Amino acid sequence: MDGSCRIIAVRHGETAWNREGRLQGHQDIPLNERGLAQAEAVALALADEDVDAIYASDLQRAARTAAAIAHRQGLAVRTDAGLRERAFGEFEGCCWPELEARRPEDCARWKRREPDFAPPGGGESLLDFQVRCVGAVEALARRHPGGSIVVVAHGGVLDCLYRAATRQSIQAARTWALGNATINRLIHSAGGLSLVGWNDDLHLSALSVLDESA
Repeated sequence: MDGSCRIIAVRHGETAWNREGRLQGHQDIPLNERGLAQAEAVALALADEDVDAIYASDLQRAARTAAAIAHRQGLAVRTDAGLRERAFGEFEGCCWPELEARRPEDCARWKRREPDFAPPGGGESLLDFQVRCVGAVEALARRHPGGSIVVVAHGGVLDCLYRAATRQSIQAARTWALGNATINRLIHSAGGLSLVGWNDDLHLSALSVLDESA
């Protein structure tokens, strides 16, 4: 029997802070009106998928998006803090222009994607974040050999999954989209993650998708 697991990875719907360009990190920001509509749209798009389990970050923007999918599937949402967005420390709640004015050296290190740079005030380094979130997804996939799971998380988590699946460096410039409530498909096998499809937003054609900037 094939022990691989199909993963449908979904970024949460839009929030007011997405709209304003604020770093959310571990701040528990709810979906806005458009985000709620996006959650229902992705839930409808996945209603006929054969899914064994639905997992989500325990932050409400992801858990609420997952709840819409779970309702259509007749399943419960299982939350996992390992799927949380990267912790941004003192950067949380800020927009880039104010950060660049206040902390230009830290912003420069951020933009260089230095693996060991952690934002001040309890932020996570890229390396620690990657190990945490990719490890969490792989652990969930191993619970369902031969099966299929939905994982609802955050832009940073999906970015790490894409890099792991395409064997790209954590420091490589991002050239791929990370739209809210888009459908992204991967396979987890003994060889790790591999990419099947990315940033499917056909179900959101009646809505405008906010893409996370790099």
